[in-house]
Amino acid sequence: MEAQLKAFWDQVVAVWQMDVLDVPVDRVVAAALLFVVFVLLRKVIAHFIVGSLKRLTKRTRTDIDDLVVEALEQPLTFLPIALGVFLAAQTLGLEGPAASAATRIDQTLIALTIFWGLFRLVDPFAHLLRPLARVFTLTLIQWIRKALKGFFVFMGAVAILTIWGIPVMPVLASLSLLSVAVALGAQDFFKNLIGGALIIAERRFKQGDWILVDGVVEGTVERIDFRSTAVRRFDKALVNVPNATLSDSAVVNFSEMTHRRIYWKIGVEYKTTLAQLKEIRDGIERYVMENEDFAHPPEVATFVRIDAFNASSIDIMLYCFTRTTVWGEWLEIKERLACAIKDIVEGAGTGFAFPSRTVYLEYAAADGPETFEPPAAKEPDGTAKEAVAGE
Repeated sequence: MEAQLKAFWDQVVAVWQMDVLDVPVDRVVAAALLFVVFVLLRKVIAHFIVGSLKRLTKRTRTDIDDLVVEALEQPLTFLPIALGVFLAAQTLGLEGPAASAATRIDQTLIALTIFWGLFRLVDPFAHLLRPLARVFTLTLIQWIRKALKGFFVFMGAVAILTIWGIPVMPVLASLSLLSVAVALGAQDFFKNLIGGALIIAERRFKQGDWILVDGVVEGTVERIDFRSTAVRRFDKALVNVPNATLSDSAVVNFSEMTHRRIYWKIGVEYKTTLAQLKEIRDGIERYVMENEDFAHPPEVATFVRIDAFNASSIDIMLYCFTRTTVWGEWLEIKERLACAIKDIVEGAGTGFAFPSRTVYLEYAAADGPETFEPPAAKEPDGTAKEAVAGE
């Protein structure tokens, strides 16, 4: 029995020492176990590295380093895999094409980690450009951020192609020919792209502005993308308007108002006397000019005038501006103004007019009703026919 077990063990040792593709089995198993360990522990290792960096960044006063560490947390999970591939290749002792392939795989993982990290670092460093939003606008900064991300994706692809020995220039040349064909069918896209650039350059509007494009949309701008602008209507529906449409159309930007206008025609009854009209006019003007909610000349034009004799009323025109442009606050000021005008009109002893019509009836002066006498009938020869009783 002992001899049989010894023979079986010799078989196990023989299999363990045999070569698989010119590599000993023991090295293959050791390399596989090593790689699996690093793959399973990649999150643990990355968490350990990130945890150490976070403890260091907490000692600083700025928040940018915390954002950088948070952005690098996911890319760092590829480092243990790259290290596992490298150690596994070293354990296998590969030579020739196999060693070259393992090296390229490892370099690909490293390049992917580097450019993924750079891609993720764009967002934290974009916060450094926030103070420049007054100069470049927030939308332009967002476009720069997206362009940088696209640049790092492109450079990462070029680096990986170079690692695998694929010529980049022929690929770019073929892509340029393809881009010409695509451009012919993507004219609208480039038109919208240029339109978006013009919107940002001319500063027609920005995120959060209330705009009106007659016949197209009215609402609040949520974002300005490369192709279209997202506008949230006041019924909360989202409308994506092509940038070319906004670039070619007249855009009313209500958020750029310096003041908000109130323009009313106040109709009073025709029985209102001249003294009452002047009292109402002076009372409204006094209320507007003494109220700090309203802007006053010469900052803005303000008019309170007896304006017109309408069909059913004498109209007093009120033309003034509030200091606030916020819609809710403007509505409150209008409400207080309407109540004040009602008190002024009623205090003057008159009232507001409403559409009405007066009908005048005229009767002819007479002692009694007129009698109706029918015209006399005529004979065939033209002479008058005498009336016969019973006819």
